[in-house]
Amino acid sequence: MLYFSVPLGKLVRRVSRLRGGGSALPGLVVEKIDSGFMQRTLATLPLGVAVVSGTNGKTTTTKMVVELLESQGLKVFTNRTGSNFTRGVAAALLGEVDWRGRLDADIAVLELDEAHAVHFVNKVPPRYCLLLNVLRDQLDRFGEIDKTADLLQHIASKTTGTVVLNREDPRVARIAVSLAAPAAGGPEVRYFGLDDSLLSTFPNDDDMRSAPGSPVPDAPAKPAADVVLRRVGPADADFDYDGATVSTPMKLRGVYNIFNAAAALTLARAIAAVRGTATDHAGLLKALGNVAPAFGRGESLVVDGLPLDLVLVKNPSGFRLGLKSFPAAGYATMIAINDNYADGRDMSWLWDVEFDTLREGGVDQLTGSRAYDMALRLQYDDVAIGAVDTEIAPALAAFIRGAKDRPKRIFCTYTAMLAIRRELSKITTVEVVS
Repeated sequence: MLYFSVPLGKLVRRVSRLRGGGSALPGLVVEKIDSGFMQRTLATLPLGVAVVSGTNGKTTTTKMVVELLESQGLKVFTNRTGSNFTRGVAAALLGEVDWRGRLDADIAVLELDEAHAVHFVNKVPPRYCLLLNVLRDQLDRFGEIDKTADLLQHIASKTTGTVVLNREDPRVARIAVSLAAPAAGGPEVRYFGLDDSLLSTFPNDDDMRSAPGSPVPDAPAKPAADVVLRRVGPADADFDYDGATVSTPMKLRGVYNIFNAAAALTLARAIAAVRGTATDHAGLLKALGNVAPAFGRGESLVVDGLPLDLVLVKNPSGFRLGLKSFPAAGYATMIAINDNYADGRDMSWLWDVEFDTLREGGVDQLTGSRAYDMALRLQYDDVAIGAVDTEIAPALAAFIRGAKDRPKRIFCTYTAMLAIRRELSKITTVEVVS
């Protein structure tokens, strides 16, 4: 049956792209005129829908899961732009369906914002979900982190097949207690985790809020994990699963991305196990090793013959791990902080990040709507500042001119990253994500 909403939505998508409009606008239009479009389209997929949610790491983890499943010969639909509201999913679907609304895929792997995921799963119960972490982020939208945990619990409760949980995050791991057992119609639960030697590298929110030297409460015994990250090297990693340790080179940089690789591997193994053919484990590892960073998440571009790295930061944990994963020595540094809706309006979290690693080289340029808030925060950590300009385009141009002979790194919030990529596309090759 031909629904007029599909050709109309495709037309809006084409016009929007020609005018440089937002990637989610066509999805908003089709949601208004055909509320059943998304549910009707995704219901045709043989392996159903997998939802990836949590505070940090959704975009890169989703990208990894997609590439792992494609290594197994599956056709995967995903929302590549990282527009993780329901209208973003609808817009991505419009780009993939034919004029009759048919989607040629085996499974959908969707990154979803925690709050919007609740609306999505009420319409489209997922067969799989992967829940990464619960950290303080955009408190003006979500409130306290226990509310975020409740949102993730709702996603799990609507999942019909397999729920994958982070056993190292107590708020995520506790979700398993609320789920019915498989024998009573509940989902299978799998975990991903860390070797004890890596726990201090990935503090959960309670760990970050605890004072140094404070007593650690007794923790319940950890469940066995399907995949455990054993070791992180400069360009490789070790994972434990099926009773053995396997090593693989990694193109991804950033310790947080490598932990997310364990999450992606767990979900991909769960999906591959039910499709009716043998899993190609060597293919999974090869695909994992070849995954490149998602746009803006440790993405490395080339400007003036030298690398320019974009590192997304949006909460204390992400900024801390970004600073740890990408040392400042030898790099010119810029920080771009916006407070638009997609970034979160409350920037008080900047005071929960230690910037002492930037003290030696200083920060060459600050920009974004909250550049002066960032400047004040850096002054308290005795970090020298080169220049401040709230307008991103001239600030970026000045940064590039002033650091012409050095590699460059920019730590940026989400909307600042999008603006920076648009400016960089005028002078270098930038992957177009649509």
